[in-house]
Amino acid sequence: MRRSIRLPLIVLAVGLLALLLLAAAGQHYRLFERGWFNLKAWWQPTEQGIGLDQYRAVLQGIPVEGLDDDVSALTYDPDRNSLFTVTNQRSELIELSLDGRILRRVPLTGFGDPEAVEYVSTGSYVITDEREQRLIRVRLNDSTRFLDAKDAEQLTLGIGLNGNKGFEGLAYDAVGKRLFVAKERDPMLIYEVHGFPHDNPEQPFAVHVVQDQKRDSRLFVRDLSSLQFDERSGHLLALSDESKLVVELDTKGKPLSTMSLRKGFQGLEQSVPQAEGIAMDDAGTIYLVSEPNLFYVFKKPTEQ
Repeated sequence: MRRSIRLPLIVLAVGLLALLLLAAAGQHYRLFERGWFNLKAWWQPTEQGIGLDQYRAVLQGIPVEGLDDDVSALTYDPDRNSLFTVTNQRSELIELSLDGRILRRVPLTGFGDPEAVEYVSTGSYVITDEREQRLIRVRLNDSTRFLDAKDAEQLTLGIGLNGNKGFEGLAYDAVGKRLFVAKERDPMLIYEVHGFPHDNPEQPFAVHVVQDQKRDSRLFVRDLSSLQFDERSGHLLALSDESKLVVELDTKGKPLSTMSLRKGFQGLEQSVPQAEGIAMDDAGTIYLVSEPNLFYVFKKPTEQ
């Protein structure tokens, strides 16, 4: 009799433990929030967003020849019609063609742990030092052979210093003069920095940092690897390596659409192993880099 009672109790305990583990995993990976978003998107599809789910890979997993270091971040330069990325072991600023070929390499000195780069204006870029949470504004022209951080305009924020989980991504709103800065995780945040870079010498240097907690709480991803601001729509794209996802946020921070980076989605033959940088050109084409040196291009069918 005791054995017959004990067995159902053991089964019940195991079942409860499994449910608790499942709930913990769902919370850890933000599966419930993501599932709820997917359900709402299916039930009430929106036509106001970029439509990330419509993008398809036209180039995928192409190795960047001549690069044996980990790439981190990506930005599009409309003046040069090219892309820029950074490496953080042997620190370099690297210019890429739109099909992933190396066009130029510029050594970086004194940048610590460069993790992101963002085009802000002609010949002007911001590079982050992840560990020290520095924003470093550099200027580049055709004769530039190297860049030294001590010669550049710098801003150290030092908000919630957390080792190697600091400033991971950048995006710039040229109209609103806002620099979006992504903190990778623990906690995962997106700051809006106003007043840096400082472009008007006639005005006093004044920096204002804004945080949108409501927007950040809506992000159903595990981490932030990179950001991209779409000037046409005013929407922000957030790339997550751990969630293998790109999320589109509207002007109020509400998620509108997603692009999966897993095998079988968006025409991908294999999952993107470790997505680290995202950029978008004026035509809406999306470019992606993954560690250590893989290159991807995504387009909507009408753009191909």
